[in-house]
Amino acid sequence: MTETLSIVIPAYNEERTIHRILDKVKAVELTSGIQKEIIITNDCSKDDTEGAIRRYMEANPGLNIRYLKHEVNKGKGAALHTGIQHASGQYIIIQDADLEYDPAEYNILLRPILDGYADVVFGSRFMGGRPHRILFFWHSIGNKFLTFVSNMFTNLNLTDMETCYKLFRADILKNLDLQEKRFGFEPEVTAKMSRVPDIRIYEVGISYYGRSYAEGKKIGWKDGVRAIYCILKYNLWGR
Repeated sequence: MTETLSIVIPAYNEERTIHRILDKVKAVELTSGIQKEIIITNDCSKDDTEGAIRRYMEANPGLNIRYLKHEVNKGKGAALHTGIQHASGQYIIIQDADLEYDPAEYNILLRPILDGYADVVFGSRFMGGRPHRILFFWHSIGNKFLTFVSNMFTNLNLTDMETCYKLFRADILKNLDLQEKRFGFEPEVTAKMSRVPDIRIYEVGISYYGRSYAEGKKIGWKDGVRAIYCILKYNLWGR
């Protein structure tokens, strides 16, 4: 039976870049004959993200794209919930609509699962010898601090809990009761995944092409505060 990787893309105000990330996804040849299913959730963008997506779909009718839309803005986490709910593949990966993560590395994340070692693979921006854009010192400190606090409660030894690139066996991810609607998705899914009996979590090094705020980066210090709250909530109070 042919297996499928569902690529879940939350999109908000990505009119300028959505076609470029879709071009990158389109160009990827997945290992072992695995097929691609692209699921885009437009989280009620204020720009013409919808038009850009529809034009791309019309220009690429052979590409397996499912387009979903929120009528009101609900947040990144909610967009991911919608995409995960509609995913039909055996494997699911999260792909931001910006250009910070490289789809050419899907096979790196797939390999530990296909080889029978892993159920979930995190792509770490802080390990390995791949390219990393140099940007914000305090963002890197914040990411490492959040990972450290998360690890204290989950008893994992991750180097990058907040990474976008997480590849899951779909049956495991779909069985989690995920609630966070905004940027708390990462600590919530990590906490709940860590409590799955006999779960096998691996990490691989990935590249990172970070954006500046002028280039459209959206996450800020308030999201970091929310992440700390979510780490406590889903490890202590929300078990």
